Amino acid sequence: MRQRLRSIAIGCAQLIPLVERAIRLSPRDPFIGVWYFRIGLAHLLQSRIQDAIVWLDKARSANPELPYVHSGLASAYALRGETEQSAIELAEARRLSFDGRYSSFACLKAIAYFGVPKIRALYEATYFAGLRKAGMPEE
Repeated sequence: MRQRLRSIAIGCAQLIPLVERAIRLSPRDPFIGVWYFRIGLAHLLQSRIQDAIVWLDKARSANPELPYVHSGLASAYALRGETEQSAIELAEARRLSFDGRYSSFACLKAIAYFGVPKIRALYEATYFAGLRKAGMPEE
């Protein structure tokens, strides 16, 4: 299982230079916060927490109204042991979300798609683990 997760993480690593190139080609893109988020999420799924926080923080600065950026930060901060900051970010994700997806894992998993089983396993090992530590309930 760990070997499979490692090979998927390599796929995430291949995404990063492509998104960085897109940013270089269009540095004033109005959706640059989404590009920053994608890099941050790739780092998070690879368990590169500090790098994830750097990119997710850039995403939040570029567009503070994106709830999924705050949920990514909540997860990353919790995995780093910063429970107070993770709770703040999770609360902000809940406030900004129009559909209540960050109220529980049941809601999040019912609304959002997390890919094929191999990708979902990465989410479980990182993103979901962090959200649990941040205080997101199962139901």
